[in-house]
Amino acid sequence: MIRIAIPNKGRLHDPTVSLFKEAGLPVLEGATRKLFAKTTDPDITFLFARAADIPEYVQDGAADVGITGLDLISETGADVDVILDLEFGRAKLVLAVPDDSPITSPQDLEGMRVATEFPNITKRYFEELGVNIEVVKVSGACEMTPHVGIADAIVDISSSGTTLLTNHLKVIEDVFSSSVRLITNRESAAEKEKIQYIKTAIESVLHAKGKRYLMMNVPADKLDAVKNVLPGLAGPTVMKVESDDTILAVHAVVDADVIFSTVSKLKDVGAGGILVIPIERMMV
Repeated sequence: MIRIAIPNKGRLHDPTVSLFKEAGLPVLEGATRKLFAKTTDPDITFLFARAADIPEYVQDGAADVGITGLDLISETGADVDVILDLEFGRAKLVLAVPDDSPITSPQDLEGMRVATEFPNITKRYFEELGVNIEVVKVSGACEMTPHVGIADAIVDISSSGTTLLTNHLKVIEDVFSSSVRLITNRESAAEKEKIQYIKTAIESVLHAKGKRYLMMNVPADKLDAVKNVLPGLAGPTVMKVESDDTILAVHAVVDADVIFSTVSKLKDVGAGGILVIPIERMMV
């Protein structure tokens, strides 16, 4: 039995559940008040946990696989294998001070106090710079601490910067970049084959994002022109149309963000009957 620890709430929960659904492993018992939930595979179970606890759950073997942020993995120092960047939940830990502060660099904070929910990352950051600071650990509302005299600066998570602006804080340095990762227990050797299947299923969803499948009819004498428009992953697939020897069926995978211009170019060079189809999963 494989246990996959996933965030039980917060900004990472819904994207994680959606990703597994797209990968063919949906949550069958979706109530997050439960500790466990079944999947379509009888040998795989989801374990709902706080995102911050998941690195240690995986390290200690309570879960074989986990989904959580790289910032939380680094903060806990958990001894796990990070095997895949899931390409969502991107954010930065930033060093910020009040708008009216004279501080303009990390070095200006020598001997001062820095509030954060990430004390270990913050300590390592300033140690590498050779700057001595006092870390003030907080569990929430970090952005308020400089305004009430608790700290001179903060190190906090920021995805859009809106919260910092609202609280009259300015960023003076990026400290750490994070995104959501797939992690595994180092000793789950007996389950490695199944874990690889899970990784492959998720990768197939990630590869498919931002891609579209094009199908079209092309006059045989226009094939070279179409190929110049459609390189595809390894060149387009070309097949005969049984009802008409002068027409070929051409299929290709292209980036979604160039669909508009690509279809226009295809029509210009003689392609017709063009279909644009979303791709759910793609093995490469």
